[in-house]
Amino acid sequence: MIQFDYLALLARLLPETILVLGGLVILFVDQARAPRASLSSRVHFAGFFTLATCILAIASMALQTETGSFYRGMLVVTEFTKIAKGCLLILLAAAVISGLPARFTDHIGEYVALMLLGGVGLLLLASAEELLTAFIALELASLSLYLLAAFNKDSATSAEGALKYFLFGSVSAAFTLFGISLIFGLAGSTSFVKIAAVLSSAPLSPLLIAGLVLTSIGFGFKLAAAPLHLWAPDVYQGAPAPSAAFIASGSKLASLLVFSKVFVIALAPQAGSAAFAASVSGWMMVIAVLATVSIVLGNLLAIAQTNFRRLIAYSAIAHAGYALISVLAASDRGLASGLFYMFTYGLAVIGIFAIVGQLERTQGEMKLQDFAGLSRRSPLLAICLFVFILSLAGIPPLAGFFGKFYIFLAALDAPRPEGGAPGLLWLVILAIAGSAVSLYYYLQVLKQAFVVEAETTGAPPAPASVPLAATAILALAVFLLGCFPQILLEPLEAALHAPALAAPEFSAIAPDLSAAMK
Repeated sequence: MIQFDYLALLARLLPETILVLGGLVILFVDQARAPRASLSSRVHFAGFFTLATCILAIASMALQTETGSFYRGMLVVTEFTKIAKGCLLILLAAAVISGLPARFTDHIGEYVALMLLGGVGLLLLASAEELLTAFIALELASLSLYLLAAFNKDSATSAEGALKYFLFGSVSAAFTLFGISLIFGLAGSTSFVKIAAVLSSAPLSPLLIAGLVLTSIGFGFKLAAAPLHLWAPDVYQGAPAPSAAFIASGSKLASLLVFSKVFVIALAPQAGSAAFAASVSGWMMVIAVLATVSIVLGNLLAIAQTNFRRLIAYSAIAHAGYALISVLAASDRGLASGLFYMFTYGLAVIGIFAIVGQLERTQGEMKLQDFAGLSRRSPLLAICLFVFILSLAGIPPLAGFFGKFYIFLAALDAPRPEGGAPGLLWLVILAIAGSAVSLYYYLQVLKQAFVVEAETTGAPPAPASVPLAATAILALAVFLLGCFPQILLEPLEAALHAPALAAPEFSAIAPDLSAAMK
């Protein structure tokens, strides 16, 4: 009889277990209090209990002294995954707290429980180094996110966006599963490390190319990378502000992590090269095309937007393109810079949706001209908006600038053709040009907030104290991570070089990949 150590499994899944229990407690307590308690007290209980749950989950990772790859790569616990999970939990807590008072629904218990269950899927996604586990975790998160996007029952836009999200997500999941089946058929395993070992001696067959393209569809969909972006503008526009913030932050960060692992670990032998005028067939060309199309399409379409949420959605497509450059770097620095970039982007975009959520309570759907006179109506919100927008634009000394800077630096350090210029220099130049274009539409927002006078002289918005404080803390975090990026980058790089890494990660695979590309 095979014995299974369930206590060991529980210890290895302690953060995820705490999130599940926290979601259940919030759900049951809210149901018990609903008949007699006010909506405001229920919302604040759910929000602060979520914050306590996330803090407890982060603290529990300090108790995880056992690191390694478990259950054939289905669960990986390393210092790096702990940091990644901590970043995801911070984004989850920030999205919930900054979204108070959540007046779009009376079912606050169910709503917050879904947020926590979605967080469980994202944590499992960050820990997976096996294709089927990654796919199941992706779908676990997706099911919660579909419902969160549709939670505003009074909004037809919310229902429309959620329906598009669900339909596109279902199709992309089918493509991804088919791609996984092709890779499994060629490699005989779904473990990233075993796939890499088998493919190291296998030629680049048409079936493998099909598997690469199909597998990239699902993870590219979650990143909202073009041309898999069609759901994003409608979801960002229609979803409740906390839902849109979580979809735009945590979902993208976890998807980038698994995207990087799939290609740089499992498919390292078939990387090829995306170097200008010296390209070699492989997945790097696929990712380079996705990044290029995302940067160009996202920035150009954002210029034409008048609805602020849709502008942020199209800018998110461009940011997905910048993040994909970190995958092409195929190195420790690339992975660390990619996580740093998506985390700081997540903080900024959550702060932006927090501001939007507070303004929409009094002004309705936000268009660019609705920000007119914000600096005089609500100076603190205007200052926070100033920090978040300039961080997204990549202006120093904010975190967004250093996120892009380290990604570009990792790309320039990537293997280059013999005696030639950096192979990804063309993509870095394109990304810098895209960032310059993005300044135009980002500064349009700030122009409205700080220069243009408001057409009406109505009462200034009265933001709720809790989300206002959360927004200010997020702005401070974006500023501090820009002034002191080593606070996060140094632990990330140290974790990637830690001897307890479970499998041959980036530090072990990148040298072989570099030699193969030369």
